[in-house]
Amino acid sequence: MQSANTIMILKHKFTCLLLAALPLFCFAQENSPYSRYGIGNIVPQGNIANRAMGGISAAIVDFTSASSVNPASMATLLYTTVDIGLEYDGRTIRSKNPVGSYQSNNGIISYLQVGIPLLNGNKKAFDNKVSWSMTFGLKPISKINYKIGSLTANPIDSISTLYEGNGGINQGFIGTAVKIKGLSFGFNTGYLFGQKDYTTKLALLNDSVSYQKAKYETKSNFGGMFLNAGVQYAAKIKGGFFRLGAYGTLSKNYNATKDETRQTFNIDASGADIRIDSVSAIVGQKGKIQLPSTYGFGFAVEKEHVLFGADFETSQWQNYRYFGKEDLVKNSWTAKAGVQIYPASVGATGYFNFVKYRAGFAYGSDYIRVDNDLPVYTISVGGAFPLKLRHNFYDYQYSTMNVTFEYGSRGNNNNNITENTYKVSLGFSLSDMNWFRRQKYQ
Repeated sequence: MQSANTIMILKHKFTCLLLAALPLFCFAQENSPYSRYGIGNIVPQGNIANRAMGGISAAIVDFTSASSVNPASMATLLYTTVDIGLEYDGRTIRSKNPVGSYQSNNGIISYLQVGIPLLNGNKKAFDNKVSWSMTFGLKPISKINYKIGSLTANPIDSISTLYEGNGGINQGFIGTAVKIKGLSFGFNTGYLFGQKDYTTKLALLNDSVSYQKAKYETKSNFGGMFLNAGVQYAAKIKGGFFRLGAYGTLSKNYNATKDETRQTFNIDASGADIRIDSVSAIVGQKGKIQLPSTYGFGFAVEKEHVLFGADFETSQWQNYRYFGKEDLVKNSWTAKAGVQIYPASVGATGYFNFVKYRAGFAYGSDYIRVDNDLPVYTISVGGAFPLKLRHNFYDYQYSTMNVTFEYGSRGNNNNNITENTYKVSLGFSLSDMNWFRRQKYQ
């Protein structure tokens, strides 16, 4: 049998290996024209386990996994848990005018979070009259990444235009949740920070005359404290539990600064931009970026072998403002439904009896509206694969690998540009009651 020291060393090595691999996982880039608007493409906020069930999170409780969508769900955490999500996606963009298509791939860290039970951890949740937990972590909220070129032909001069953008929003958070009998409530707070960097480059093409190229760039940074909260209620039913949940975030103004530059430039041998002359530079402009309120609610029914539930979420994007200006956005909504099957019964053997099988579906209307509304849907399947089979519920370790595959669509025949995506996600929920306990030796 391995000593306690040996086990702890192996844990530290595995954690260091994951952290060393994370920067490598984030080098890939996507290219999505719709990320030009609002705050970019919204990153799914549910953990990998919930995303396999269509993203349902409002009333879902997992005693060994961390989730930040509804902070109240953390109240019944049993084990100290490190939860990390990794995602790889492929995107196909199709355009009607001009006719064409484009493919890109992208890899990101979906989240990194830690959950710690502060009271009554490692006990069955329905035996706890009072329990208390905390969580902290880091996750992306949105991504901006696009690069689009166009060529306008004229009898004398042709105009080449290149549109580029990058940035997005990230969030560092800490939260706590309390459960008193069947009622749980919690909140997350922390710091939200983001960047939007938009560039337009113009070049006049002429056989006999050489023109200088023009570059227009607007770059903004913003950030501030945020707060979101949630509540859940669980009632015993025959053979299981019926749960209700709700969560929300209020609209908030974040402090921002903006730099606007207009310049002529050239391109060196390596392809880098070399400034020739600054036509205009206005730096350090102060303003506000107003992000919208978001509300969600749902239910879940959990029995010994099956769990199913549904959520509804809406965000009031018509209130979004960028330095007082509106954008091509509208209020969004999403309806979600999902199911989980767990075959294992008392006395069951065989690894695959202890795998949790999941599937789900989501449908809604995107918050971006360029030409028409953008309908969106996602189909998902996945499973939770235990890294160690427990001998009993009170085993000190319970770690799983959550695997999810999602196929999604954005837009239809009423839109000039449509996107289809597939996502393969891995989530590692590494739970251990001993991580914050002092080792004792006989």
